[in-house]
Amino acid sequence: MTATLYTHAACLRHNAGPGHPESPARLQAVLEALNDPTFAALARAEAPRATREQLARVHDAVLIDDIFANAPQQGFVRFDADTVMSPDSLEAALRAAGAVCAAVDAAIDGTAARAFCAVRPPGHHATRDTAMGFCLFNHVAVGAAHALARGIERVAIVDFDVHHGNGTQDIFWSEPRVLYASTHQSPLYPGTGARAETGAGNIVNAPLPPRSGSTEFRAAFAQIVLPALRSFQPQLLIISAGFDAHRLDPLADLNLDADDYAWATRELVDIAQKYALGRVVSSLEGGYSLTALRECTVAHVAALLD
Repeated sequence: MTATLYTHAACLRHNAGPGHPESPARLQAVLEALNDPTFAALARAEAPRATREQLARVHDAVLIDDIFANAPQQGFVRFDADTVMSPDSLEAALRAAGAVCAAVDAAIDGTAARAFCAVRPPGHHATRDTAMGFCLFNHVAVGAAHALARGIERVAIVDFDVHHGNGTQDIFWSEPRVLYASTHQSPLYPGTGARAETGAGNIVNAPLPPRSGSTEFRAAFAQIVLPALRSFQPQLLIISAGFDAHRLDPLADLNLDADDYAWATRELVDIAQKYALGRVVSSLEGGYSLTALRECTVAHVAALLD
């Protein structure tokens, strides 16, 4: 299956400040892992910038203008205690959202059915009107809305980051053409993602208690997420690929390993093969153990290519 890696140097230059867990070393670890000869068949492409039109499909103009206006020439600007911009952050966020849009275009046009967007900052906490949780723009949401604008009728977003993607849920709460399905630790930041949160019937949450491991994760995926996807029959599948549910991650308390991500990815690829012409676009979200990031990236992308 033809697949493409989208990234951009600006994503390495985004800097949230000394000691911040969302560091450039994260993306460096991911890119080093994908430089292995195992991934020689993975095409490489430079991520373009997302346009204002693409951003405005999911974000209020006030937020977009605020992020552009506050992009610093030097030093740092804080949106909250965790969400920080440095001089290269705006460019990084635009390239991250642009990567997902370019991958969606390639999947729809038939030039590359699968993609992994190795980008940062992450995006799934950014709501329609608020930058938060390390996130400026919501990359997967921008990509999903771009797919709808291109004529795709049903887009599924699956989010296995350890933190609930409150931003993605907020943006598509009343949009039945988009299914949002999430596995995540609960309780944990940002405090959303209860089973009772169902939107227009298009929101599927599978919260996991702290210290859950492979058995609990795979059961939730098999019993909640996958049946919802089969019922929805997506024409395109987008993954919010956070690897911070790994047992080594310092910011959460789940106990997954790389094999769990490989298994979940294979299950999602199978869904895409049945309903979406094999089209899967994955975008990096969280993951704060460099060892786990390397292992999980290799497992995830290998499963995308399988």
